[in-house]
Amino acid sequence: MRVLGVDPGLTRCGLGVIDGRPGRKAVLVDVDVVRTPATDDLHHRLQTIADRIEEWLARHRPDVLAVERVFSQNNVRTVMGTAQVSGVALLAAARSGIPVALHTPSEVKAAVTGDGRAGKEQVTTMVTRILALPERPRPADAADALALALCHLWRGSTTTANPNKNATGAGKPTAAQAAWASAAKQARARAARGFAVPDAPVPLEPGSLPARRITAVRRPG
Repeated sequence: MRVLGVDPGLTRCGLGVIDGRPGRKAVLVDVDVVRTPATDDLHHRLQTIADRIEEWLARHRPDVLAVERVFSQNNVRTVMGTAQVSGVALLAAARSGIPVALHTPSEVKAAVTGDGRAGKEQVTTMVTRILALPERPRPADAADALALALCHLWRGSTTTANPNKNATGAGKPTAAQAAWASAAKQARARAARGFAVPDAPVPLEPGSLPARRITAVRRPG
């Protein structure tokens, strides 16, 4: 499977393409960041980003486009720009007949680090390790785009005929994949109850799963 990850942003929009499938290691195909000056008119900035995304869709022919799901933030101006770029990416995919997947920031962080609250440096470090890159992707928008692609790739591998087969070829899901599944399950449960899905943390240490002890409590009869 080939996945194009898009980390939407007006000033910097990250693009990352990876190849991978169950039982095999993911590999980098291409990565870049589209930059637009804040002094340019909004419609020209969106056009620049749209042209680049369409160019990448035509050049790399991904099987799916993975985009970060936009959440409301305190900075309305920032979230508006992010939402506008997301719309541009979704439209480009629709015109190219390419399926789209949306992933929350905490889902992506949990997928690549095992911690839904991981910082950008930790995400960049894990993306560099997972893809065996010679250097860290810079700026962080590039690493975030690759993390989005990895998140979707691993999500796809966990829904194959053998759900215990992960992208590294091991016999059971990695801690990061298990953490992603937990974050996705929580999001679906809240959505089913009619709540807005928050950017909920998944408190897992990278590379390990927490042991849980269940203690029976007797209630007085």
